[in-house]
Amino acid sequence: MTDLSDDHALARHLADAAGNELLAVREQGLQGSELKDAGDRAAHDLLVRMLGELRPDDAVLSEEGSDVGDRSTARRVWIVDPLDGTREFSEPPRDDWAVHVALWQDGDLVAGAVAQPALGETFGTDSPTVLPPPGDGRPRIAVSRSRAPEFVTALAEALGAELVPMGSAGVKAMSVVRDLTDVYVHAGGQYEWDSAAPVVVARASGLHTSRADGSALVYNREDPWLPDVLVCRPELAAVVTAFVATHLGG
Repeated sequence: MTDLSDDHALARHLADAAGNELLAVREQGLQGSELKDAGDRAAHDLLVRMLGELRPDDAVLSEEGSDVGDRSTARRVWIVDPLDGTREFSEPPRDDWAVHVALWQDGDLVAGAVAQPALGETFGTDSPTVLPPPGDGRPRIAVSRSRAPEFVTALAEALGAELVPMGSAGVKAMSVVRDLTDVYVHAGGQYEWDSAAPVVVARASGLHTSRADGSALVYNREDPWLPDVLVCRPELAAVVTAFVATHLGG
């Protein structure tokens, strides 16, 4: 039986529950914007309700709704993205979408989980994925499935790397955890809920996590906008951050 008094276990439980809810929504026959809206709403409502029942004293920051509680004074804040990759979710049978659940406490991320429900997989700080030794092939960089940013294309050329297209931000970060890629770097602007859970899960697996220039990531700020993020194998961190500093002005 899951011990929901443990924050790591609760993060996984919440991500799994929201993921199951989203899979059920996908079976309702909705399409396009109706499916997107229904998924966003159902997963958000479920997470807020469960957190209200299981952690009533904690604050919540969610992409899909106003804050729950006062984040400016709270010692504990759950940062959630109920549906990361709404576009991919609305295109069955695509599986490159996710649910993000992270806990910030006293200044840093301390627990989290990222569910990829259509894959039947959840990655969490309760049972971190073991990072394999470095391979001897070309580095692999996770990029948008539509069009890779120019600086990422330039980075790939500098590293002799392969670009691997895929969907949502969480899926890209988890691709590094899953050893499908070696680098995920995003400099086009995101919000805290886009990266909080992926970052804490990746960090627990021994990956490097930072701003794109190597500086520290800071969460639960008054303005949740976060300009950039880097998740990568530790042996590639120095070369990627140096490239970013040179090409994007650090």
